[in-house]
Amino acid sequence: MSSPPLAVASLTDPLELVAARLSGWLSARAGRDGVDPVVRPSDHADAQVNGALGLAKELGCAPRELAQEIIASGLLDDLCAEVEVAGPGFLNLTFANDVLNGLLTAVAGSERLGVEQSASPQTVVIDYSAPNVAKEMHVGHLRSTVIGDALVRMYESLGHRVIRENHIGDWGRPFGMLIEHLLDLGEDVAAAGLGQGDLDGFYKQANAKFADDEEFQRRSRDRVVLLQSGDPDTHVLWNRLVAMSTDYFNEVYSKLGVLLTNDDLMGESQYQPLMAGTIERLSQAGLMQESDGASVVFPPGFTNRDGDPLPLIVQAKTGGFNYATSDLSCVIDRVERLGANLMLYVIGAPQQQHLEMVFAVARMAGWLPDNVAAVHVAFGNVLGEDRKMLRSRSGDSVKLVELLDEAVERASAAVNEKNPDLSTDERAAVARMIGIGAVKYADLSTDRVRDYVFDWNRMLAFDGNTAPYLQYAHARICSIFRRAEEDRSVDRRFAVTETAEHDLALKLLAYPSAVADALTSNSPHKLCTYLFELAQQFTSFYEHCPVVRAEDAIREARLGLCNVTAQTLAAGLALLGIDAPERM
Repeated sequence: MSSPPLAVASLTDPLELVAARLSGWLSARAGRDGVDPVVRPSDHADAQVNGALGLAKELGCAPRELAQEIIASGLLDDLCAEVEVAGPGFLNLTFANDVLNGLLTAVAGSERLGVEQSASPQTVVIDYSAPNVAKEMHVGHLRSTVIGDALVRMYESLGHRVIRENHIGDWGRPFGMLIEHLLDLGEDVAAAGLGQGDLDGFYKQANAKFADDEEFQRRSRDRVVLLQSGDPDTHVLWNRLVAMSTDYFNEVYSKLGVLLTNDDLMGESQYQPLMAGTIERLSQAGLMQESDGASVVFPPGFTNRDGDPLPLIVQAKTGGFNYATSDLSCVIDRVERLGANLMLYVIGAPQQQHLEMVFAVARMAGWLPDNVAAVHVAFGNVLGEDRKMLRSRSGDSVKLVELLDEAVERASAAVNEKNPDLSTDERAAVARMIGIGAVKYADLSTDRVRDYVFDWNRMLAFDGNTAPYLQYAHARICSIFRRAEEDRSVDRRFAVTETAEHDLALKLLAYPSAVADALTSNSPHKLCTYLFELAQQFTSFYEHCPVVRAEDAIREARLGLCNVTAQTLAAGLALLGIDAPERM
């Protein structure tokens, strides 16, 4: 399911302007609202209008005849240098250079590069990252964290109220053994180990002790009871354990360059006080049934392999609550307390059925009204070269912090080779931008529903659809201004005449639509594709249109195109959470 159209139409994309004009005309011609003129980019012209094909049949006329009517209306005369009917009834459009010059001037004078903010901002709650206390963040957390962070940035860029929720695992039976292990080690010893990032070691030690030591098992079970009953001393220890873990998570987030802070923590423990009320409300709504001693809800349309109705278990026969109870409580809290209009769950694809059932039950109970959307932003896995789940040489999950450190080390070597003249500090800063950017972009540039192979050589390459390629394109443009001894902040008059200039202008003006397209399906890879195509288009422009050596007026106009390209690359990368260095 895609999210509601929270992005708004661009006032600077000529394709959007054509679509807006023709929609009104075609709707009037059809006698109904909402006719889509179907305006798309074209290999044969700047744009192609396909709407006459479907509407002509409805109106009982030939598509070419309807296309000719559109031309005769004069609606496009002030936008297009050429409009022609092609094929069975397409319209091929070539935009006037003067129109592109005017739109570029509007974009260049806007800090937002033509991206319109919403006139009616919505509240968007984004659930992402979600590591577990006393467990290491590994490569499996990468996708949720970087996809969620990019979506946060994009929705915020449109003026929506975005609430980040990091739903950490900080509650449950394992915390009995973890607290007892904390006591056995001593808080100072445990803090030293966890501070060095050895969360996995801490958890494995506690788990091994639980498996082998009956006395430790008894103490752990007793400690769970104390924790769940609110024992103050136990909660002090539990808070200490959570704090040590979240301190380390924050170090990882800082390395990764994402927006999450302690203010965004909303762990399992936060919903514990709400769960009894959730069960009571389900019961009062007449939705609860008993199945094998457990309390369940049967949402319609869900069946098991035998075709029998599939239940969502909301309370075990022991009386305990589970993930479904917690997730239903989340829905209630996010809709009723936070006032969410849209809820995004950036969670792996295997959780699809669980979330669909939670959303279905929430709608049955009336907690998820029709004007609130709940969307599972699913994603695939990160694979190794063997196309299996990425693992370390020892067979364990790859620790995220180690992967990020290696990315920076590899990037540092590449920077040293490419530009040894950089100072030590500048080289370190650029290496961090390139290394972290490469990891994030490799993830974000892949259609999120697909698995992808983690390949150091590919993601750190300075050619192809990679972050280093885009970062280098930005730095290259900045170097043009340094060589020309020109100030990028100076306003310049645009004068598009050459084909390469025309094509670059069209791509630049499509930036707001690219952001909107990425948000319509919550798919950052669509913005990545746009940025890659923009960088390629700039390369073509630079090869065909001299800049620094051009005559004064042409040089100024082309420097303007260069500057807007650099601004757009930097802005698009920023929405992805990636830095754009001015020197590389």
